[in-house]
Order: sequence, then C-alpha cells, then structure tokens
Amino acid sequence: MPSAPLHLRTPAGSIGLESNLLLAPIAGWCELAWRITARQCGGVGLACTDLLSPTGLICGSEASYDLARTHDLDQPVCMQLYGGDPQILADGARWCADHGATVVDINMGCPVDKVCKKDGGSKLMCDLPNTFAIFDAVRTALPDHIPLTAKMRLGWDEAAYEQGVAEALAVGLCERGAALITVHGRTTEQRFKGQCRREGIKRVVDAVAQATGPYDASPTGGVPVIGNGDIKQPQDVIDMISDTGCAGVMIGRGSFGNPWIFRQAWALQQRIDPADVTPTEDERLDTIRAYFDRMIEFRSEHHAMHVIRQKISWLGKTINHGHCRELKDHIRTAKSPADVHGAIERWRAGRPVRTPPIPCATDEL
Repeated sequence: MPSAPLHLRTPAGSIGLESNLLLAPIAGWCELAWRITARQCGGVGLACTDLLSPTGLICGSEASYDLARTHDLDQPVCMQLYGGDPQILADGARWCADHGATVVDINMGCPVDKVCKKDGGSKLMCDLPNTFAIFDAVRTALPDHIPLTAKMRLGWDEAAYEQGVAEALAVGLCERGAALITVHGRTTEQRFKGQCRREGIKRVVDAVAQATGPYDASPTGGVPVIGNGDIKQPQDVIDMISDTGCAGVMIGRGSFGNPWIFRQAWALQQRIDPADVTPTEDERLDTIRAYFDRMIEFRSEHHAMHVIRQKISWLGKTINHGHCRELKDHIRTAKSPADVHGAIERWRAGRPVRTPPIPCATDEL
C-alpha cells in the first residue's frame, strides 16, 4: 500500500508533496478560502484552483483573478487552465507561473458544454495530435522548475474507452514531459452518472508504468497517475489505490461535508487509526467559522453571506452526526456576519448531543 508523498519531476529537478492526496478543482468550491480551509484540516498534498480561462487571466478579468488568487497559506497550488488554442494556453501558463503557481495543469476532462464548445476540457481527448501540440506549446512556455500536468477522463464515449484513447493520451503526454496524470473514471458521455470505473483507471496506470517505469515515490521513478471519482469515505482512498495501483487520489465532492477526509485517508495509509484524527465537534464548528471569515477576507461580506447560505447544508453534514437543522436554518436566514457567528456560537454553547443509532443485527441482512 503506497504511503509515501508524491514527487513531481521537472526538467529542473523534483517537487515533493506532503501527501499523495489532492484537492480536486470543483466549480464553485475551489476558491482560495476553501483551499486554505481544506489544507488547515490536514492531509492535502496539493490543492487545485477552479478551471481558469487563460483569456480571462491575460485580459485582466476580475472573475478569473478571483479564481486564481493565492496566498502564502495556499502552497503548493496547482492552477488549472482550459481551452484549445496553443498560444493562448501558453500565455496563460506563463501568467500562472508569474503569479504563484507551483504546478500548472491542462484540463482534458471537464464534460461541461460551455468548456467543450471552446475546444477545451474533454474535447481535447478527441484529437490527440492537436492535444499533443497544445501540450508541447505550454511545456515550452513554462519555466523548467514548474511541473505541467493533465487531468482527463476515460474517453469521450464508450467507443473511445474501448479503443484505449485515455491510455494513448496519457502515455503521449508523459513522453512530452507531463509530471503527473489524473484520471477520472468515467467517460465524457457519462458525466457524473454511474460508478467510477476503476478498471479504466488501472489501464492508464499500467500503460504509463510500462512507458515510463513504475512510479516508486522517488524523484527518479516513473510518472505518477492519480485516481479520481466516487471518493466518499477515507477507506475509498485505500480501495482506489489497491484496485488501480494509482500513486495517489484526488478528492472533490467527498470533501464538501468532510474536509478532514484528507487527513483521515492519509492516516489510514500510515496505518494510523482514523479515529485518532477524527475532528471534535468544536473543531468542526471552528472550521465552518474560519471558512466563512476567510471568504470575507479574500472576497467580500456579500460573497461570504451568499456562499455560506448555499453551502451550510454540505458543511453541516458532520455536525452532531448530521443533526443540526437549527444551526443550518439560523445560518441560512442570517442577515450579517455577526448573525452567522452568533448562530455558530449559540449552537456550540447549547447544542443537543445525539449519538449515532446502535445498529441492530438485522441491519446487515
């Protein structure tokens, strides 16, 4: 069972991460405040920005700047670009290198129409020679010390999956200097339906290992492949690694209600009982409050109020074993930051204590 941090090779050497667990780029979630919050919970080796438009970065779009904003507490950080124009992507990569990126990633897996219609995201899996040319242009534009990586799917559709497009793309990118490949275990047509296909991820892992040598967590080993999809519990990380042979795991939606999943999964890999790193109720409340305050600091009160009302359903999933309706209702109806702080502290002072029900013998039948 892998338990070592990742190493990303570059022409200038190697970059070591503190774990083999990555925070996924999820639209609407991976702004700076959430990345720092997840990092503070522990176990995150690398956090990724939301998808960045290189045109927006180059033209000074405020929205793009907000998504790309980073901080001393947000290191190491991967900035993920999307698009299909080699020169614009190369210019965007240079912007990222100049503005704090530790790693630059090209998104080759987003299934969203507005991204694919711009010849970005999963559309890059449909014309491999063109995608290799794009990758070469971006790699050439980046300084040697910044790794270039890619995130992909198993192909556009079932036919592409059966033809081994993902394996061919991954190997071709590694031959061109990719430092890491992340694979989401679904095709574009599947979007987020059905189950993550770990056998497809394993096919990519095996192909890359055959082409570059097995990844062994050393600065000179093969290129690491990261598995992504349907990670909901810490044990899912162990199972993903066991089933696919991947070097690490990227976690997205599984962290929304439990940003401690990274440290719990890392503990499992280190053969530490996850119960020993389970957050207390006070830590859970402190994390919600800190996330809210960071949104105010990095964006605005208006933004923070809007987001916390939307996300408290997710954030409250592990408060008092999910039984915190009063807390969530008070935050949803809060009219000011003081109201949000007050709701959290009143709950802290007088919360009911409810333990999980004891399962009956028939529950497993």
